[in-house]
Amino acid sequence: MKIFNYRLIIFALSIIFGVVFSIPSLMQTDSGKKISLGLDLQGGLHMLLGVNTHEAVTSKIKTIATSVKYFTDDEDILIDSLAIDEESITFTVLDPDELARMDEMLAKIKGLEISKVNTDYTVKLTSEEIERTKDLSVSQAVETIRNRLDQFGLAEPTVVRQGTTDIVVQLPGIKTAEDEKAARELISKPANLELMAIDEVRADQVYTMSEAEASQYGDIILEDTKNAAVKYLVKEIPILSGSQVIDAQVAFDTANQPIINFTLNSSGARIFGDFTGKNVGSRLAVVLDGKVYSAPNIRERIGGGSGQISGGFTVQEAGNVAIALRSGALPASVKLLEKRSVGPSLGADSIKASTIALVSGFIIVFIFMIVYYRRAGIIANIALVTNIFIIISVMAMFGATLTLPGMAGIVLTVGMAVDANVIIGERIRELLKQGVSVPKAIEDGYSNAMRAILDANITTLLVAVILYAYGTGPIKGFAITISIGILASMLTAILGTHGIYEALASKISKDKDLKKWFGVK
Repeated sequence: MKIFNYRLIIFALSIIFGVVFSIPSLMQTDSGKKISLGLDLQGGLHMLLGVNTHEAVTSKIKTIATSVKYFTDDEDILIDSLAIDEESITFTVLDPDELARMDEMLAKIKGLEISKVNTDYTVKLTSEEIERTKDLSVSQAVETIRNRLDQFGLAEPTVVRQGTTDIVVQLPGIKTAEDEKAARELISKPANLELMAIDEVRADQVYTMSEAEASQYGDIILEDTKNAAVKYLVKEIPILSGSQVIDAQVAFDTANQPIINFTLNSSGARIFGDFTGKNVGSRLAVVLDGKVYSAPNIRERIGGGSGQISGGFTVQEAGNVAIALRSGALPASVKLLEKRSVGPSLGADSIKASTIALVSGFIIVFIFMIVYYRRAGIIANIALVTNIFIIISVMAMFGATLTLPGMAGIVLTVGMAVDANVIIGERIRELLKQGVSVPKAIEDGYSNAMRAILDANITTLLVAVILYAYGTGPIKGFAITISIGILASMLTAILGTHGIYEALASKISKDKDLKKWFGVK
């Protein structure tokens, strides 16, 4: 009697794995990896955000102006009256001989509509580029918000686009007002970092100058982040923007106050080094979201592409700003259009209803298999229970989120796992009715059933992959659950039960009571 075989050993290890790693989720222990519950099961925060796409267009115009200024400074091309508004950039090239180089530079930037009268330039975005910029700003906002929430440590937040300008954000587990406030601030914070030159010539006139007067000189007036009464007159076109920041980390200064150290990419480091080298003795304003955090004097050329932001942060504020800088600035501001809190009581009702459906369906299937297939049904039920344990364990190990559709996926997986055992059981019964020996009926039964099982599972798995690739939120949860369930059922229903039958084949042959084992007369 061949009791032990490789199939049975693998199945036994699968049972141990499933039971051990599902205990933290089932018992809700303090230690161990557990399945996270989605918004529909544990409650949380649902928000609808609107993206101000027009700001993205203005921001792109400002970026192009920055490129023009850096190019002309770097190539020693003299220009005058460089100014920007919400839709265009205007400037004058002083030397007509430099027009060719200026045209060549602008031609490299896609989506521009360039008007030139003698040496006067007016640069705008084409209508197609404006629409593309607006569309891209929403997509970028989705990715930026998702990255911020992931780094913030929230379990499986859902961030999806809705329509042309709106974003739906779902945050499971947000139950307190403090958590909600922190999440909303992190989501909506523009984190727009700019390094801007102080207009040293007119700096002392900042308190007597109006915004309109400042714009005549290509300047804007910004407030100090600590004291709104302190103002700075800075050049409107920034030297660098947050898009060139590749890292930001919280640190502490000599007074043990939180600061943020940031690192620039290679092009940003080069621009930063060139600017500081040419402006020793002047001041450089570190501006975050339109407020000046510091304005240190440039004492020497600053190489290496790194800088520092200090502004009386708390540790939590510094951490949130660093997260926002690392994940990228929002291309446009977002506003809260709708907020809805999902209470845990609604989640509890969903869990209760889903659990009743799962347990009742499981019990009905469990009883049917025993009544119809006798001991073969008990073997199938062992595989079925193991299948559920494996699903829970794998989801817990990967930190997956269980949603209401995910629970539906588990219920569906139960049916699919039983379906495989039914096909195998019927093939074995057919062969036994034909007088085939028990060992051969088992081997041929599995062999004959394999194609039908594989076809059904592989096609369902392909559909699940497509759902995961193109679905969002709960649809992804359903796809993940059913994918894990399919793979687990193939392990338990095909390999596991086959190992049990192989170990019991000799005993079944000696017993000769096929009705007791397979429900066959």
